[in-house]
Amino acid sequence: MAEYQRIVIGGGGFAGLALALALRKGLGTAFEVVVADPSLATRPSSDPRASAIIAAGRNLFEVLGVWSVVAPHAQPIVDMIVTDSQLEDVMRPAFLTFAGDVTSSRGPTTSETDAPARPFAHMIENRFLIDALVNACVAQGVVLRTCAVTGFENHRDAIAVTLDDGETLEARLLVAADGGRSALRERAGIATNGWEYDQSGIVVTVSHERDHHGRAEEHFLPAGPFAILPLTGRRSSLVWTEARDEAERIVALPADDFRRELEQRFGLHLGELRAETTPRAFPLGYFVARSFIGDRLALVGDAAHVIHPIAGQGLNLGLKDVAALAEVLVDAVRLGLDPGQAPVLERYQRWRRFDTMAMGIATNGLNLLFSNRSALLRTVRDIGLGLVDRMPPVKNVLIKQAAGLSGEVPRLLRGESL
Repeated sequence: MAEYQRIVIGGGGFAGLALALALRKGLGTAFEVVVADPSLATRPSSDPRASAIIAAGRNLFEVLGVWSVVAPHAQPIVDMIVTDSQLEDVMRPAFLTFAGDVTSSRGPTTSETDAPARPFAHMIENRFLIDALVNACVAQGVVLRTCAVTGFENHRDAIAVTLDDGETLEARLLVAADGGRSALRERAGIATNGWEYDQSGIVVTVSHERDHHGRAEEHFLPAGPFAILPLTGRRSSLVWTEARDEAERIVALPADDFRRELEQRFGLHLGELRAETTPRAFPLGYFVARSFIGDRLALVGDAAHVIHPIAGQGLNLGLKDVAALAEVLVDAVRLGLDPGQAPVLERYQRWRRFDTMAMGIATNGLNLLFSNRSALLRTVRDIGLGLVDRMPPVKNVLIKQAAGLSGEVPRLLRGESL
């Protein structure tokens, strides 16, 4: 194998590991696939957060062979309700409800009429999925390096990638999957467009007395959305948006005071609540890289885009990047093309940039529409929600979009191998 028949991925989160596994399966032994990230030294994962995996994302993980491993830890979202209320309101009527099943086509010969229905999303704790991806990468021969990418230099037909242990790897392509504050993106001189919100997302897992029955709830409150997302057992993951100063105050409260703040927003319909993890506040923002590619460089996941969590699509946008880039690279290699050349990477950028911009604009618009105290806007949006609730065809379209099964869907997200 030529020394430069290699792809290096900087970043060992969901996007980096899933891409590595997809490339390893699609390219076989023709290329060495390397993932470099110091966090890979921490096994098993101790990530306390949870994520929503939409139906398209589940398709990808099934093809990669990891879904069967994590399925016992995945909670289907079987329905969802949306409310719009003030914090002091005693009653929170549901203005919009969604059934949780969508038709998921599994291959080019499967019609929607005979395809099985499945939940439009599952909730899963990050640690289970990260560990499954790491183990699958090891089993498939992906090279995992517990060090960071500290630099790179472009040559005529390769990119020289330097690791923090001093080793330099010659590769055809470097993929930046190192998060929203991507050092690789900055080193490549790729700027971002966007802004910080005066909001933080409080993330915490809670247990409760009664069963949630797989129901997700999105309460739109003046400070921002308060999402209750079901986990396995009598537990839920909360994504709780507040003004930044207020969020810092809330997470610093003693346990009893925090529970009172939580109950005021959560309600008592599921009985007594208890925080299972330490509440953490994450500043929210909207950023999109001006280019998703550079010289022998591609950005995926949060390195390419960060959006508001109001629609729960941040991670899933990254999985769409993974599926699109893997398909583009595998197709190029099979045609005898250099996967790091500009025309190949341009195809990836054309495929992903418009969808990312559209999702970012949509989530920003939703946040502006719902995170305010305007009585007039509240009336208008409640009428709109009520109208949508009475239009099943419109709801079906929205569910399919939320499940990632509309538009030009990459093969892995359709459940097809590369």
